[in-house]
Amino acid sequence: MITILHIKNVGIIDDLSVDLSKGFNVFTGETGAGKTLIIDALSVISGGRFSKEMIRKGEEYSFVELNLFMPENENAIDGNVIISREIHQNGRNSCKINGRLVTVSELKDFMQNVIDIHGQNDNQKILDSKYHIKYLDEFCGDELSKVHNEYKDLFYEYNELNRELKQNLGDEKEKQRRLDLLQYEFEEIDKANLKVGEEETLNEKRNLYANSEKIGKSLEEASRNISNSIEFINSAIKSLERIENLDEKYKSKLEELKNTYYEFDEISRDISNLNEDMYFDESDRNEIEERLDLIFSLKRKYGNSIEEIIEYRAKIEKEIERINNLDEVNNKIKERRNVVIVQMKEKADIMHNMRMNTAKILSEKISKELTDLEMQNARFNVEIKQVNDFNKRGLDEAQFLISTNIGENAKELSKIASGGEMSRIMLAIKTVLANTDSTPVLVFDEIDTGISGKAAKAVGEKLKIIGNNHQVICITHQPSIAAKGDENYFISKIAENERTHTSIKKLSEEEVIDEIARISNGEITDIARKHALELRKSA
Repeated sequence: MITILHIKNVGIIDDLSVDLSKGFNVFTGETGAGKTLIIDALSVISGGRFSKEMIRKGEEYSFVELNLFMPENENAIDGNVIISREIHQNGRNSCKINGRLVTVSELKDFMQNVIDIHGQNDNQKILDSKYHIKYLDEFCGDELSKVHNEYKDLFYEYNELNRELKQNLGDEKEKQRRLDLLQYEFEEIDKANLKVGEEETLNEKRNLYANSEKIGKSLEEASRNISNSIEFINSAIKSLERIENLDEKYKSKLEELKNTYYEFDEISRDISNLNEDMYFDESDRNEIEERLDLIFSLKRKYGNSIEEIIEYRAKIEKEIERINNLDEVNNKIKERRNVVIVQMKEKADIMHNMRMNTAKILSEKISKELTDLEMQNARFNVEIKQVNDFNKRGLDEAQFLISTNIGENAKELSKIASGGEMSRIMLAIKTVLANTDSTPVLVFDEIDTGISGKAAKAVGEKLKIIGNNHQVICITHQPSIAAKGDENYFISKIAENERTHTSIKKLSEEEVIDEIARISNGEITDIARKHALELRKSA
């Protein structure tokens, strides 16, 4: 439950803090004092939308904080959970749970199990059909809960078996598709017959082809220059031969010159051979380009290098072998899944029968509550549909439907246009579900719209009943509802220093009587106080 509500800079509320009690908390007060702003603040702290226009004039931010007493919640510290949300003019949004920053979505997920606000459709879980089967199952009680727990174990196993089959390609079409793909990849790589290092060799050859003209010219020029050099060396040799016998040093230089001649002659032959080898076949050049294109294509698909492509080939070869040997494993998984499906169907059928029987009881009880709330022609119906695929609650889906007038077709709760009707419908449902609904805090706004007299008295009685199992916060203008409050609070507005701000006060018993008298008669008179006292005693 909420123990402390702190609101700062929301509308005309500057800084307001109120201690709340368990049971039925009633808020009354002056028109325009800020009662609706309190509901807006509770909506904001529940993850609801926030308009910057809600920020108090002249302030940079709004702040809402709740202290929740939730001893069984995993987020609780000494039984307490502190929730806060701060929103700035620049759009910055800060949400915290026990000081830990969370997203608005995370805040909303947490708070949807804490507060249910009636009067603002976007915060009403009961309007969302995905929750209807949960409400129905809770109303069914422990017997269905036991079967549901057994079903959930089977459902978890069923999903795990499906996951294993998917991982193991248990579906024959999926398996064949995967095998075809792997076989195609394997054959494409295998057919290429790649060799480590061949890409480098091919690139070298392509480089030679690209520079063939340049190479040819350079070799011819080199061969010509060497030939000329050999002729000069040969002339020099002949000159030294004429004087070699005159001195040993001439003979020595002659030998060196002859060796140079032989080296140049050998180089000349080598260059001639290189020149002769410079025959470039265009078809060979095309083959090199095609081979390099193939390698590039395979690298794009299977790896960054030939080594990686070859490794990938080995990997898919093993994968093909593994898939071909999966049939035996998958057959065992399918056999177990078939057993689980039969067991799930048995549990789902049991739950379906329980739900069908309980749906009639729940429909009748809520219809009776609607009659008590002066909606005599309203008929409530819990519709159950069976689906083809197993879900976490079996093979059923549930939806709450209502017809508010004779001759009208039943329709979804969210299609009800009247705020007053909607509030009473919510109240009727909550009254019946009071013992099973796990949401601890229920907030009712506009609950008394369009009702008075007997209907208002009935609304107060229902809220009092719900307050036995939940913390109820209700804003009302009806004395017969205010009289039922376990705790009553008065909201007023005060003008100071040319600013208006909201104040809230927890009323004593005598002040409660005066407030009931005020909203009954418009002013506190002896007759009004006497009537208020009678209302309070009857509560």
